[in-house]
Amino acid sequence: MNFSYYVPTKIFFGPNSLDNLATIKLPEGKALIVTGGTSTTKLGYVDRAKKLLQQAGREVIIYDKVQPNPTVESVREASKIVRENKCSFIVGLGGGSSLDAAKAIAIMSTNDGDLWDYIGSGSGLGNPIQNMPLPMIAITTTAGTGTEADPWMVITNGKEKIGFGDFDMTFPLYSIVDPTLMTSIPAHLTAYQGFDALFHSLEGYIATTANPISDMFALEAIRLVGKYLPIAVKTPDDIEARGYVALANTYSGFVESLSSCTSEHSIEHALSGFHYDLPHGAGLIMLSKAYFKYFNNIVPDRMATMANALGNKDGDIVTALANLQEVCGVADLKMSDFGIKKELFAEYAQHAKVDMPGLFAVDRCDLTQEDIIAILEQSFR
Repeated sequence: MNFSYYVPTKIFFGPNSLDNLATIKLPEGKALIVTGGTSTTKLGYVDRAKKLLQQAGREVIIYDKVQPNPTVESVREASKIVRENKCSFIVGLGGGSSLDAAKAIAIMSTNDGDLWDYIGSGSGLGNPIQNMPLPMIAITTTAGTGTEADPWMVITNGKEKIGFGDFDMTFPLYSIVDPTLMTSIPAHLTAYQGFDALFHSLEGYIATTANPISDMFALEAIRLVGKYLPIAVKTPDDIEARGYVALANTYSGFVESLSSCTSEHSIEHALSGFHYDLPHGAGLIMLSKAYFKYFNNIVPDRMATMANALGNKDGDIVTALANLQEVCGVADLKMSDFGIKKELFAEYAQHAKVDMPGLFAVDRCDLTQEDIIAILEQSFR
């Protein structure tokens, strides 16, 4: 059994850990804060981060146009701002979209051409990143993507929604995980984000790249989500529950660094690449029961272990997922409500295979286009 363990990011975790931004050893020069702007500005987080950076003696510029599914256009626009203003480091502030965009902006602030020159699948050219990206600091205000603890980012270009990263270049320099920044998240978004973290660990546990270290983090993340996500959904200001869901999310980032997501993420990326208003976590929730039912016969022992971690003593992963979705209020999601159409199933399936083939490569069996369509058909309402 072979694996490597390299997570170089220094993580500051816990209530009020955002205050560390004023005292940690920052890169010299000017900072660009990258954010979506609406909630982070309204709640005062952007202003607070700006003031902390200024306390540390750093000049700050703000880019607040990141979309929920960040686009290559945003990366182009913001990296131009970085170059014109000679910024020396990037601060991603917000959910996974802002942090992913910040990673991509850091790359394109020091490398020529277009981001898609460096994307290794879909219509990307797959060129190696030539120059070290700018240092990037991740301040997460949600608990869903784990991107504060891994090198990956997901960017959308047209209908292509593709994840990529580089183990030597795209980990954050620092990450701040402060659950006090998460108490204002609405219940449905808390659920979507928590399930995203859950699926990172579920998929990482059944991927062929799973190993003893990733398994350890995955099973604890699964247990924490199963126990604390329903509390965070129903009692948003419960800081203990928020903290444990945030911890599960960071653990899921470790899992993504040590193992890998599987094709469930490829399929969902195809859906939200076509339908920008589809929240990633919602797409995964709607796919999950059919997807994990398909793999239940492929890796039954691992499925039973995951179900046990979610609190299902019978080892039934599909029932465990259904129960958690019910108590978190997301059991009635319908694909049709997000514009997903049966007549596009073949096109979704094709995009899943072409845009994110690497995740299919770590499945425990070969998932064909017909299999993907069957999963979509079983998931559709």
